[in-house]
Amino acid sequence: MPLVRDEQGPFLEPSQVPALRADLIDVSSVFNPGAVRVKDRDLLLLRVQTRGRTTLLMPAEASDLGVEFLGLPLDLTALRPRAAHVYDPRLTQIGDTTFAICAADTDDGCALVTLATDDFEHWEIVAVDTSEDHRNGVLFPEKIGGRFVRLTRPNHLAVEGGPRTGSTIRCSTSEDLVVWEDAGEVMHGRPRLWDEIIGSGPPPVKTRDGWLHVYHGVATHFGAANIYQAGVVLLDSDEPWQVVARGAFNILEPRRIWEQTGQVPNVVFPSGLTVDLDPDGIAAGETAVTVYYGAADTVVGRAATTIADLIDEAHFAG
Repeated sequence: MPLVRDEQGPFLEPSQVPALRADLIDVSSVFNPGAVRVKDRDLLLLRVQTRGRTTLLMPAEASDLGVEFLGLPLDLTALRPRAAHVYDPRLTQIGDTTFAICAADTDDGCALVTLATDDFEHWEIVAVDTSEDHRNGVLFPEKIGGRFVRLTRPNHLAVEGGPRTGSTIRCSTSEDLVVWEDAGEVMHGRPRLWDEIIGSGPPPVKTRDGWLHVYHGVATHFGAANIYQAGVVLLDSDEPWQVVARGAFNILEPRRIWEQTGQVPNVVFPSGLTVDLDPDGIAAGETAVTVYYGAADTVVGRAATTIADLIDEAHFAG
């Protein structure tokens, strides 16, 4: 597979989360991290679940030595409408500002919350998009045609015994990160294959071949279990709602015991990606890529690849 896991196993486990206050003692899980590279630092925003099944977002820094937590969880008490959980952040750097788009479970469905920080310590709420029930929001790292660009996954599918989900990724644009206009469908799930239900993973990366985007797909046709996997697609540089190439196979699937066993079995969920860019903001072919992912909704995994390998995989038609 083009993604090679760390040999030592999970990159981060619940026992490594520091007990900075009472609700952080012996947490249940840490998973689905957002990630961004800022001045040669891999900064993470981690989804931490307490034993009370509350959800916290904790800033941290990742290196080859492990994870250093950077402080207390984000204070989102000012969020309106109130949300039972704010989770699965995707991080994007634009200029000197890091943006996070998070899912937020409200009484009226799943909203998308946009947060911003200039120092990874003080965060502000930029917008709360309650225009529809949607999740898996990711922001492109630069404006296209003078507008911000975002991918989302509308939750139009009802699943027995679970939350609403979706099988389509859509693109929208905005002048101010508050009001969004639909630009069209990007792609939809492929029935009876590995990616029947889909959603965006980390924000897209600009390459000379187009926008490289890692996404997750769920195989639902096994009956006994849903299997979450990772795949890759290449989007047009100027019209990112247009697909240039989409890989036929997954690039990562649950094969380790810690990916197959946990709160939600058989899950690899790519949510963070870091890569070095050239002065034009482009990731060259042989550049190393680090992917951070949630495993079994319990721990964080880390895997490595290159831009060239991902582009090749996007063009692989089986």
